[in-house]
Amino acid sequence: MPSVRLALCLSLAALGLLGAAPAAPAEGGWSVAPATDGVGGRSYLYAEGEPGTVLQDAVSVVNPGSGSLTVRLSGADDTADGGSSARSRPAGSGAWIGFARTTGGRRAAAHTVSVTVPGRTRAVVPFSVTVPSRAALGDHPAVIVARAGTRSSAVRVRVRVTGPALSALTVEHVRVRAGRVTYELVNRGTTVLAPRLAVRADGVLGRVLDRAPRTLPLELPPGRRVRLTEPWPHQPALDAVDVTLTVTAASGAHGSASAPARFVPWGTVAASTAGLLAAVGAGAVVRRHRHRPPDRDADEQAYPEVELTGAGT
Repeated sequence: MPSVRLALCLSLAALGLLGAAPAAPAEGGWSVAPATDGVGGRSYLYAEGEPGTVLQDAVSVVNPGSGSLTVRLSGADDTADGGSSARSRPAGSGAWIGFARTTGGRRAAAHTVSVTVPGRTRAVVPFSVTVPSRAALGDHPAVIVARAGTRSSAVRVRVRVTGPALSALTVEHVRVRAGRVTYELVNRGTTVLAPRLAVRADGVLGRVLDRAPRTLPLELPPGRRVRLTEPWPHQPALDAVDVTLTVTAASGAHGSASAPARFVPWGTVAASTAGLLAAVGAGAVVRRHRHRPPDRDADEQAYPEVELTGAGT
């Protein structure tokens, strides 16, 4: 996996030597645009590479004023209308963009960087695009946003991820619960998947659940994990089953996993056990009374002792 050391360098030139590079002007006169190397203008930035590569390019910040200007640059997700997302931290391809920043004498990649541009000069700011190893193939739009004070401007960045398409997914952590089956799907390939799910459950006396494959209402990007729930409201009252989930997708992606489940009507069992214990207890009491020895005091009262004396006394 290639890696490229990102260095930050400012190329300062007189404003009159800047040429006719296209720029996105902002209020206050300053502007930001793709760096051109004096060859020709670019309306946006373009980077192309396979997953796991690090790509490089640069933007130019032009300050036509007489005083210095400090501009804060950062990568952001591209919205549907070509603008930047309002997220403080990008969640998509905007997070792939990094700048070099020196902290404590050490240089490292950072999500944002501040650049001070002297008056009537241009600063060329390099940046890198680090494509994740599990990035989906195709186009990934992003933007580089420049902010100075309350004003901002942006340059569009189009990242195209190339390479062989690989479709792969797994089914994990299947659990059977009351009225439902929970599981996780993981996209382990390089293409966006639209998974199809089939469910079956085999019990002691045969199959108790058999659902034909159906397309799930989601798209699973590469490297993404999602937790899902499959409803099963009519579970067996008494059975031992094995539940199997099978998931397929285009280009041969396939995954399957199983989990055992035991269904016991504990309420009925508890009631039957309580009844049995009560019956056993009643029988014991009856037997005890049947084998109880005679009560001596009662016999003495029924048959009192009589003292017999002779007639001559």
